Amino acid sequence: MRPISLLFAAMVLSQNAENTYHRGDVDMSQNTEQPQSETSKQPNETLNPSNDDTRVSIDSAEKITSPGVARIEAINRNITIGDRVALFIGVFLIAYAYGLDGQIRNTYQTTALSTFGEHSLISTVNVVRTVISAAAQPTAGKIADVFGRLEVVYVSVLFYVVGTIIQASSNTVGTFCAGAIIYQIGLTVITFLVEVIVADITSLRSRLLWSYIAATPFIINTWVSGNVAQSVLDSTTWRWGIGMWAIIYPALSMPLVVSLLLVAFRAKRRGESTQSTFRKVGLKQFCIGLFWRLDVIGVLLVIAIFALILVPFTLAGGQSSAWGQGYIIAPLVIGICLIPAFIFWERWTIHPLVPFHLLADRSVWGSLGVAWMLNFTWYLQGDYLYTVLRVSFDETVNSATRIASLYSFVSVITGVILSLVVRFFTPYLKPWIVFGTVMFMVSFGILIEYRGGTGTGDYAGVVAGQCVLGFAGGLFPYPTQVIIQTATQHEHLALVTGLYLALYNIGSAFGNSVAGAMWTQILPGRLDTKLAQVTSNSTIATTAFGDPIGFIAEYPVGTPERAVVIDAYRYMQRLLCICGICLCVLLIAFSLVLRNPRLGKEQSLPEAEKRKSDAHSASSDHQQREE
Repeated sequence: MRPISLLFAAMVLSQNAENTYHRGDVDMSQNTEQPQSETSKQPNETLNPSNDDTRVSIDSAEKITSPGVARIEAINRNITIGDRVALFIGVFLIAYAYGLDGQIRNTYQTTALSTFGEHSLISTVNVVRTVISAAAQPTAGKIADVFGRLEVVYVSVLFYVVGTIIQASSNTVGTFCAGAIIYQIGLTVITFLVEVIVADITSLRSRLLWSYIAATPFIINTWVSGNVAQSVLDSTTWRWGIGMWAIIYPALSMPLVVSLLLVAFRAKRRGESTQSTFRKVGLKQFCIGLFWRLDVIGVLLVIAIFALILVPFTLAGGQSSAWGQGYIIAPLVIGICLIPAFIFWERWTIHPLVPFHLLADRSVWGSLGVAWMLNFTWYLQGDYLYTVLRVSFDETVNSATRIASLYSFVSVITGVILSLVVRFFTPYLKPWIVFGTVMFMVSFGILIEYRGGTGTGDYAGVVAGQCVLGFAGGLFPYPTQVIIQTATQHEHLALVTGLYLALYNIGSAFGNSVAGAMWTQILPGRLDTKLAQVTSNSTIATTAFGDPIGFIAEYPVGTPERAVVIDAYRYMQRLLCICGICLCVLLIAFSLVLRNPRLGKEQSLPEAEKRKSDAHSASSDHQQREE
């Protein structure tokens, strides 16, 4: 452990030296922006008119930078080596908590829904969670800019704990899903904020390396998650397995909170405090400005569109198809009709959820495409992976949980090695991103072949497939996030990071929805047909579909009924992986359009966001010369 600790300390010293060297540049840029803030005040005030000259709009009160951005910049200027170490330790601990919880909560979710007799609704619950998560990402970014990073940590803890308590005490699928939504908001906010805080205080070249601090707990959790899940289920129920995190998570979040508070207090003592917008403009103007700043209507439209379109796909199948029913058709129609309304609203509103002026950069829309396709393809093979491992491979809770976590383990190991290469040897990311997307496709080819069976070769095949998938996953998701951050200045860092993670979650929603639709549409019919050939029990197909965990306890490997169900689950996993490998073509295409900037010691590239403005200026000059 001593060499590792020395390496960690050396990296912190290196990062601190980089920030100290560039501290003067930050101060100069702020001074040069002051005149611009005065001239930019008038247009913003016209958007929020007021007869009281002593009151100003939330935009004009914020000058050029939002209070949350100004506060984190003050923290960055006053942070010491010890503060940086404490901050990264706090990030690691809170990431360890939500990382381990997330891995074993999926196991408990499968057990809970099987207990309710609604196992097929796994995809429905996951779709709802990811839709909420997608909307929460950019919203969290705006809240962090308006209020501050620390305040968002408080919000995440509140939602995380409340959602966990509701899930643990639920007795119906509806209550369980409601708790999952609230928990997901807390989880989404903290995972997003960790990425933003790391980006706030690191240079571009070091950012990939430090981003993996939040992911390194997976190296440990992959091997202990199965034991934890198995021990809890052996000694108690899934309820305590979920509920205990209402105590553990707040406790492990304290180091991060304390480290941020200490540096913020030091900055305040040195006269670098930033007055809140609330105190500047008053309650009424603050609430009005916050409504527009957060684009509340845009957020609600995003949730409505994706929920109304994607959730019905997971509900329409099952033992009896419901595609012709009004409760399936109506949400689909309404969701599709809301799409043009959302586009119109985003073009008109003052602070759009979607930054259209940034989307013209191919590094931005290419990165968003990679984020979308990554999780779209991954969840096609991963949504029901744990169930397939239990039913088709006859794995225990411990083994199935570990195999399902192999992707995270291998991807983190690969990503850390890559980040060291980028930090100390080559400052370019695009070649690694493209190579990673190609290997992602290769892994799906392996998973198509090894999708079920109780032999040693079948076990080795699925493990190899998950390892190759993880190797690919370590080469491009985090590097692509750094690429999109290079396309913007610090003022918009939280916004583009939130948008990237939002597309990441939208991809999850699409993957969950398509996987759920295929699962509920195809599997019940195949089970009915095949089981009718080996048994006269008319309810066994319903049990195998709705409560597979209970089914495998009653029908062990070797019985005719189990053999039929294994074959049906193998068939379904094959179809899902074939869909995934087809979508990998789009994933590779999006990676090819990315720019390949050289990563230096700066916090953001000087030319970021200037390409479009330069092109616009050139076009205007050309038109003036013609006139």
